[in-house]
Order: sequence, then C-alpha cells, then structure tokens
Amino acid sequence: MPFFYIDWTYIILVVPAIIFSLICSSAVNSNFKKYSTIFSDSGITGSQAAQKVLATAGVQNVSITTSQGKLSDHYDPRKKVIALSPEVHSSSSVAAIGVACHEAGHAIQHAKGYVPLKFRNMIIPITNIGSRLSVPLILLGIILTRLGQEYIFIAYIGVACFALSTLFQLVTLPTEFNASKRAMEAIQNNNILSADERKGARKVLSAAAMTYVAALAVSVMQLLRLLIMVRGNDRRR
Repeated sequence: MPFFYIDWTYIILVVPAIIFSLICSSAVNSNFKKYSTIFSDSGITGSQAAQKVLATAGVQNVSITTSQGKLSDHYDPRKKVIALSPEVHSSSSVAAIGVACHEAGHAIQHAKGYVPLKFRNMIIPITNIGSRLSVPLILLGIILTRLGQEYIFIAYIGVACFALSTLFQLVTLPTEFNASKRAMEAIQNNNILSADERKGARKVLSAAAMTYVAALAVSVMQLLRLLIMVRGNDRRR
C-alpha cells in the first residue's frame, strides 16, 4: 500500500494561482528594473516627487524616510510616515517616481478618510488572528469528527477565519488601484513626468497592482480548497 497522498484540489485550484502570482511578481521586477534605468528630464527624486504630491493635496504632517530592503516602499498610517526604499527615495528614475507617488497616494487616502482604506485598517487585527487560527481549527475539527461528526463545526469556523484573510485581500484591491490612480493624476497635474515618461510609470504601477490581484486569486483558491476539504468530511456523517 503506497504511503503517499496527492492533494488534487491543491494541484487543480491553488497551483495555477501560485504560478499566476509568480508571473506577476516577475513582471514587477522586470518593469521596475527596466524603468529604473530611465531617468526623468526634471531630475526630481522619488522623495521630492512624493513631497510635491502631498503638498499639492494639502496633506501635512506626513514625513518621508528611507526603508531597508528592495521594493520595501510603504505608507505607515499609524506613524504617518512614507518609507521609501533606497532605490526609490534618492533616484530620479521613472520607476522611482511612480512608486513614490503611489505611496503618497496612500497618505492622501488616509488624510481624506478614504473608506476602503479605513475598513482595511480596521479589520487588520481580526484578519491577523483569523489567519493564525484557521488551519489549526480546521485540523482540530476534522480530527475530532472521529469522536463525533458534530465537531465538524469547528472546522467550518476555521474556514470562516481563513475567509477573513480573503476579505482583506479583496479590500486591498481598491486601495491599491486608487492610490495608483491618484499618483498618475498628480504626476500629470504637477508636470513631474513627461507624457512618454508617464507611460513607463504607469507600466510599473500596473504590474505592481497585478500582484495584489494574484494574491487575491491565491487566497480565493485556498479558501475554496479548504471548504471542499471540510465539506468532504462533513458528508461522511
């Protein structure tokens, strides 16, 4: 009797989503690398561009600093800090300006009370707890069904906990797309990049946005797989 098990639901549902995610990640690195070598005619750096976008939007009390690690750029709403990676903060490349203005877009969302961002930040503690409890609860529920099928409800609670992570990924999409939209509008309105340069910045931001689409796809497929697994055990009663 063979001592191995092939999870076909993982292969059929999750693996294609993971491959899609890897393709999107590769596209981000490729576009960023390409447009990191194309510098803006204005000579403005990423940090300067972000500061200009903030000033135009009337957003104050947001500081811009340097973060560690490649493509580690992010906005921290708790500290009101835009952290830019070294290759973005001090570079005048088209890619750097696009990324920096995108993070400024998040800061503007926070300042203006953008609803999807507020909702995402609100559910972060819940989703963190849910992601940690989901798999243990699912496994516990399935194991306890050996004592009684009624314990399957524990596994369903685990699936619900995982669904919170999927919800987080879903809410992240509008915040990321909106931040990129704000960035491109600000870049154009402030003449930070020329028309040709804006095309490059848009490609970088579009590629980055697709990684969030891919993350949602992976999460949805994982959720579907877990639900199929639990329902399979539920039907045995």
